[in-house]
Amino acid sequence: MAGRTGRDVSGEDLEAGATMKAALFDLDGTLINSERRSLAMWAMLLDSHGVAHDDVVLRGFMGRRGRDVLAERAHLFPGKRISDLITEVFSFQDHPDLPDIVPVPGAADLVRRVSAYGSPIAVVTSASRDWAEERLAQIGIRDLIMTVVSAEDVTVGKPDPEGFLLAAARFLLDPAHCVVFEDSIAGITAAKAAGMACVGVATTHAGTELTEADLVVADLTGVEWPPLTSK
Repeated sequence: MAGRTGRDVSGEDLEAGATMKAALFDLDGTLINSERRSLAMWAMLLDSHGVAHDDVVLRGFMGRRGRDVLAERAHLFPGKRISDLITEVFSFQDHPDLPDIVPVPGAADLVRRVSAYGSPIAVVTSASRDWAEERLAQIGIRDLIMTVVSAEDVTVGKPDPEGFLLAAARFLLDPAHCVVFEDSIAGITAAKAAGMACVGVATTHAGTELTEADLVVADLTGVEWPPLTSK
């Protein structure tokens, strides 16, 4: 994992708004409620290959690039190529039993507030670019996102900070001036390793699991920018 870049940023900095120049949003679980759907698809893959699994195994996929997790678990799929397994996972996406995708409460409104203030906005996701583009358009905020860093854009996915650092570099900003919104432990770890402030969104994990974040909110309803406060 790359080393931490920039100074530490505290919750007090967020409340003061002193260092907030750009907002970097994760996508799945942060802007859209899709993690239950994703986990169901991974469960289908494991089931189709006779791989035993429980919640701990499935949660290992959360917030990370699927190819990275599958590479770590290649021994569970002897003789199978990662690219073929990824294709198989996507073949399940129209399954009728999958949960619907809906926006996280307050997500679109917060993105609009950040944009209206004039702060640049990025989405840094472990998902593919096509998925990100479609989902952002679906919730009506694609035109407000200045850059998207997707799974294809990095050599190492979250919890490595590469994606967040790339977004900061595209904005020509010190990472310490970026605030990340993340729901996953892997994503929060990546944000803090990048030297960025992080708001943990407790949509897929209990708030007590997101202790590495500088601020934890239930969802994005009532989150103001700046200073960063939650009603």
